[in-house]
Amino acid sequence: MTTTRVLFARQERPEKARLLCSLVDDCFRDRARILVFLQDDQQAMAMDRFLWTWDKGSFLPHAYDSGAVECVDEPIVITCKEENPNGASVLIMGGACSLGFMGRFELAIDLAEVYDETLLQKSRQRFKNYRDHGFQPAMYPPPQS
Repeated sequence: MTTTRVLFARQERPEKARLLCSLVDDCFRDRARILVFLQDDQQAMAMDRFLWTWDKGSFLPHAYDSGAVECVDEPIVITCKEENPNGASVLIMGGACSLGFMGRFELAIDLAEVYDETLLQKSRQRFKNYRDHGFQPAMYPPPQS
């Protein structure tokens, strides 16, 4: 049984970058070191630019781990490699990564893409897969009753 907490954040619209930035902001306020995992360099570069401008009242110190800069001291690192250069405890997934990599973090946040039926089914499959591999996934925030 893994000790990694896995949460699914509801993505209600196709604007993934805005939700990722909001999740980063929430976790950064809790003083967590964060790794944002994306599928490729193009997505990572776009996220790097978006984090600087997404909220005029927010400052999220971060670096894109392109190999050109040292990221060890950065509280927030954006990457598309299964590496944790800043020793982050929180993994925010804008793309799929291996279960072994997820298991290295205290908290892993995935996206439940509820705005599209096909993507929603894939999200449900990942939720089931996480549970089948010893994780205890839950929704974030929890549903209101």
